Amino acid sequence: MPDSRYSDLDRPPLSAAALNHALVRPGSLWTGVTVVDSTGSTNADLAEAAHEGAPEGTVLVAEAQLAGRGRLGRGWSAPPRSGLTFSILLRPEVPVAAQGWLSLLYGVAAATAVRRLAEVDVRLKWPNDLLIGERKLAGVLAERADDAVVIGMGLNVSLRQEELPVETATSLGIEQAACVDRDPLLRAVLREVERHYRDWSDAGGDAEASGLRAAYLASSATIGRQVRVELPGQQSLTGRATGVDGSGHLQVEAAGERYTLSAGDVVHVRTAD
Repeated sequence: MPDSRYSDLDRPPLSAAALNHALVRPGSLWTGVTVVDSTGSTNADLAEAAHEGAPEGTVLVAEAQLAGRGRLGRGWSAPPRSGLTFSILLRPEVPVAAQGWLSLLYGVAAATAVRRLAEVDVRLKWPNDLLIGERKLAGVLAERADDAVVIGMGLNVSLRQEELPVETATSLGIEQAACVDRDPLLRAVLREVERHYRDWSDAGGDAEASGLRAAYLASSATIGRQVRVELPGQQSLTGRATGVDGSGHLQVEAAGERYTLSAGDVVHVRTAD
């Protein structure tokens, strides 16, 4: 049975029943977890579900993603069951101007969960990457769907060196992490997302009052460093990343001036020191 979900015993399938039993309960943010063998894009599927009225807290996990996308439409792929590829649907009741923090919130939650469970030093590269050292462990992509926001993550768990999509990537397995079991990792990430999301929502989307901004800065691999920001039209900006503003935008000081950049303004951010 070469196509069986159990053909690679080092990469067992996830159980939707077990995940729902652990995560979906009265008062929880999570309203349902679906696990599919494969799909084009979990973000695209949940965006369609959002248009059809799917509730906040819907989670879609794909054992294989055939048309995964990163920021700016960059491709992303991995062998089946070698990582965690999933998206969540949120319907935040906070000002739209504050919702730029959602992908950063998700990154903080994911980094906290992975750091605690896998015992590896995960840091955040603005706006949407989780790093170990200078290598990418995971990417986060947030997209609007009507009044909802869909956030997806691809986390490299058991990828081997020869399976990495790019040389600058890594995985928990390569880093000899303490945990490479996808089930507890997924549960831990979703529980951290719920905790941060509730605090942020209760504060009306105020990243300062909720403690989110401080948590982000404490985990950042970008703030305080010299960076080269690649902009559209083959332009670039080199300076020191000094912080993030109230909307989650990156602040860079260069040549005596301060620049405020949104994720949509930027092609790539690279450290330059």
